Amino acid sequence: MSASAIFVLDLKGKVLICRNYKGDVDMAEIDHFMPLLMQHEEEGLLCPVISHGNVHFMWIKHSNLYLVAMTNKNSNASLVYSFLYKLVEVFTEYFKELEEESIQDNFVVVYELLDELMDFGFPQTTDSKILQEYITQEGAKLEVAKTKVPTTVTNAVSWRSEGIKYKKNEVFIDVIESINVLVNANGSVMSSDIVGSIKLKTMLSGMPELRLGLNDRVLFALTGRDKGKTVVMEDVKFHQCVRLSRFENDRTISFIPPDGESELMSYRINTHVKPLIWIESIIEKFSHSRVEIMVKAKGQFKKQSVANNVEVRVPVPSDADSPKFKTSTGNAKYVPEKNLVVWTIKSFPGGKEFLMRAHFGLPSVENDELEGKPPITVKFEIPYFTVSGIQVRYMKIIEKSGYQALPWVRYITQSGGTLLIWRNKYLWLSYCV
Repeated sequence: MSASAIFVLDLKGKVLICRNYKGDVDMAEIDHFMPLLMQHEEEGLLCPVISHGNVHFMWIKHSNLYLVAMTNKNSNASLVYSFLYKLVEVFTEYFKELEEESIQDNFVVVYELLDELMDFGFPQTTDSKILQEYITQEGAKLEVAKTKVPTTVTNAVSWRSEGIKYKKNEVFIDVIESINVLVNANGSVMSSDIVGSIKLKTMLSGMPELRLGLNDRVLFALTGRDKGKTVVMEDVKFHQCVRLSRFENDRTISFIPPDGESELMSYRINTHVKPLIWIESIIEKFSHSRVEIMVKAKGQFKKQSVANNVEVRVPVPSDADSPKFKTSTGNAKYVPEKNLVVWTIKSFPGGKEFLMRAHFGLPSVENDELEGKPPITVKFEIPYFTVSGIQVRYMKIIEKSGYQALPWVRYITQSGGTLLIWRNKYLWLSYCV
């Protein structure tokens, strides 16, 4: 990775805190970051990597902060950005909300964390649960902690502490999937895939070993079983606790889990899927006077399933005014600062179809082509449902004391971003679930 220094800046570019890891770059170089960023914004050339001479700034924005990594090497940019987002995750775990005030109020803890998270430009301990064992928000504990480093830092199982005890031993498994679907103007699906993750919440005593079984087609082929629905997973990524050699040999997912919440694995499945909520929109513009928008939403999933908290965001012209709405269900409201109509439906059963009509005054329509056509976006969540058909076949929990533990499984399909292809008056939806 080789990041020379990490900076946390406010929105004006003032340095709130920084850490120089290698000493090979002048720290005053950060003064060039904000002017260059503003210049790129004005020119419409905003880029995640900004250079000044032979110094490179890789940055992200979170709330009212900029987190910037500075280097003069040809660093691994993807690793640098992974670290910056991990930094946000750790700070949020500590302070609940990561913003300028939380950095100023916890200056000592932030500096301690920057010391532990990275050493000489390379990531070190980045697990917030382990860090919280010896970096706390109480000064007295900080002094005591320095005298004894937790065994998890040097332990072979660095992600889990020893001596964990629970009165009731349980593990909760969430299978969460999102669907990426691209639909052309004729309503045909051009490409689609499913991106999923398996998340755990473990409340298990001791140092248990877990074995997770899925309806993995490769596993079934290896063992000579080919009964029922199976899935082919690609781009599989595991938490460090999973024994990769065993998975490569016989597709067994075997691991000693971290305590509490963690993401065990992520995967992608290439398969043909249709949009779960199909959106069709018709816009009629009446010269120099008004615009009328009709949006139809149809649930294309099983009738026994229900999509919760559905939110359809429809872009409208920036000079629209005098909104009027009529919906067959739910509520619609105008959000002028974002040039959007937000249509919310608390409960959307499968197979149902709903309509929303919006009427706006429109002082001018000459420049509508220059404004562009932003996409309609859809957000929702369908519990107890996965599109891919992936199933948790078993979860075995083995611990030397022999206690009984209960595994719980939940399936969720969630919405993501959307992309819309326009065709004359008609808007056809291509979206991520």
